[in-house]
Amino acid sequence: MAQISDVEPHRYTQIDVIPLAGALGAEVRGVDISGGVDDYLLAEIHRAWLDHHVIYFRDQNLTPDQHVAFAMRFGGIHLHLFNKSLDGHPEITEMLKTPEETVNNGDVWHSDQMYTPKPAKGTMLYGREIPPYGGDTMFANLYLAYEALSEGLKNTLAGLKGVNNGDTKNNATGMSRMDRVNAGLPQIPQVDPGDAQTISIHPLVRTHPETGRKALYLGYHTDRIDGWSSEESKPLLSYLDEHAHRPEFTCRMRWEKDTLTFWDNRCTQHFAVNDYTGYQRRIHKVMIQGDTPI
Repeated sequence: MAQISDVEPHRYTQIDVIPLAGALGAEVRGVDISGGVDDYLLAEIHRAWLDHHVIYFRDQNLTPDQHVAFAMRFGGIHLHLFNKSLDGHPEITEMLKTPEETVNNGDVWHSDQMYTPKPAKGTMLYGREIPPYGGDTMFANLYLAYEALSEGLKNTLAGLKGVNNGDTKNNATGMSRMDRVNAGLPQIPQVDPGDAQTISIHPLVRTHPETGRKALYLGYHTDRIDGWSSEESKPLLSYLDEHAHRPEFTCRMRWEKDTLTFWDNRCTQHFAVNDYTGYQRRIHKVMIQGDTPI
């Protein structure tokens, strides 16, 4: 499989791509998503997404339908198994933090939907209400995190898989989703996932299906290593998790109203910074279907 190089930057003819940090992230300019994106422009946006892993577009005036339509240019919609969708738009989850709330959603390093058999390959967030400061999203490049490991540890990880749990208690509260609801803690309204699979086992190192590059693949949903006890798993998973978001592997995206951010869950982690108590933040989220990690 052909490998994409981070050394030789690709040339773009229809868009401007301005890197955000050395590790990952870029702003894409010259695109009006609401006006429609033809196949040639879409191909350049896709190229920028693979090159930079996280891309964002400022000043996009999007309706919910336009948000969903743009996401569908990259694949089918991946529906969240636990979070209640926006009324009238089953594809969209609204993440709302009111001025009175002190707890936000997503303030743990994670990759979306790791606990499903085919996790979401991409996530598109659109900023509808943004505080005057704070509320940034941080991202980590899991290609670089893997490549920085010793050969010995790479060899050890080659045969290991993580057990990923959608209702993990591996969070600051130590509670499951419904425990948090019953305790009255602020969070996105929840729904019963029914018979859907919410615990899935995936490799701790996955190969990106489009680039051929290897990346670490873990996050706070990863409860333990398959075949290991939780106690045995904790030291290695804790080390890898801390290693994965070393500063030199990260970028920090500052939100503005009408910014659309699109990231690749197959090679990144993200973290929602909770530093805007007293202000409201409302974000719309759409996820794109992926495949089985290998």
